[in-house]
Amino acid sequence: MKYIKKKRILTMHVDVEKLLPPEEVTAQDLLPADAKEKEYMVQMRPSTTFFRDGVKRLIRNKIAFISLIVIVAITLSAIFIPMFWPYTYEQMLGVRPGKPVDASYNNLKPFEYGKTEQAAIEAGEKVFPHVFGTDSSGRDYFIRVVYGTRISLAVGFFASIIVLIIGITIGSVAGYIGGRVDLIIMRIVDIIYSLPDMLMVILLASVLGTTMKAALAGTSLEKIGSNIISLFIVFALLYWVSMARLIRGQILSLREQEYVLAAQATGAKAGWIIRKHLIPNCISVVIISTALQIPNAIFTESYLSFLGLGVNAPMPSLGSLASDALNGIYSYAYRLIIPAIVISLIVLSLNLFGDGLRDAFDPKLNA
Repeated sequence: MKYIKKKRILTMHVDVEKLLPPEEVTAQDLLPADAKEKEYMVQMRPSTTFFRDGVKRLIRNKIAFISLIVIVAITLSAIFIPMFWPYTYEQMLGVRPGKPVDASYNNLKPFEYGKTEQAAIEAGEKVFPHVFGTDSSGRDYFIRVVYGTRISLAVGFFASIIVLIIGITIGSVAGYIGGRVDLIIMRIVDIIYSLPDMLMVILLASVLGTTMKAALAGTSLEKIGSNIISLFIVFALLYWVSMARLIRGQILSLREQEYVLAAQATGAKAGWIIRKHLIPNCISVVIISTALQIPNAIFTESYLSFLGLGVNAPMPSLGSLASDALNGIYSYAYRLIIPAIVISLIVLSLNLFGDGLRDAFDPKLNA
């Protein structure tokens, strides 16, 4: 039977019969393509990096991006508003040197004024309003909420940095060295995990808060307060275990890679390999975990301050403001609602932003 060649209409293969034979190819046919021909023939995606791709995915995530805007707005407000606000967080408006205490400034409702301020307004003077009223001591409540937000954000940020440093150091050592070192560290982690978190935090904060007062007397840290220093110590003792476990798991999967074996073959030391190769390849996981750790630290500081184990008076925090508001909850319920809303907004925004970072920068989720 004679073979009949069929013509394929929808094929993408090159038709060999239409190609020029070698003897008919001219020098014009062998010239390299110019810029326009390359642009027409080759449609290349612009070069990018892992970080740029992650940022693009983060911006496309509307919930995470809105949460980032809320976090930035709250942070900037907490930093800059106290700079030009006419009242300070510790200023008692009804107390004046050489004069009796003016009780009309105590427990003012929003946009109310004391007797002296009312007289000044009647005389034609401009008096800055008390947006959230005043507390039982005659202090402007708005600036105390703003300053309390600053304190809570600062405590959450620095506590997360402490947890990050300790967790990366211990987790990287355990993951890279392995053996008995890894076994001992992981048993310590298991012991800390077995302890009841809230009970240990309360016990350590109360014990350290009383013992740190004498130790900080006369030092530069006395202004910060013994309770805040003890809070940082509590985070350093208890909250590093999750970060250490996470970093250990990442390094266990990375230490067998070819670039690590090549660095070991050249005689590189363990510390250099960890700093230059292993930790940079875990940086996305580190950023995500740190972003999710900050709201936990803020929430811990808030409930410790609510219990009276947080910042030292008269310095406010959102938790201490909510605790003080319990005394007049039936008459001035908004004093409890305002710091509660701010805490909820900060924690919710940070959690949503952390979830957005995880979705944007975790390679396993974008594979």
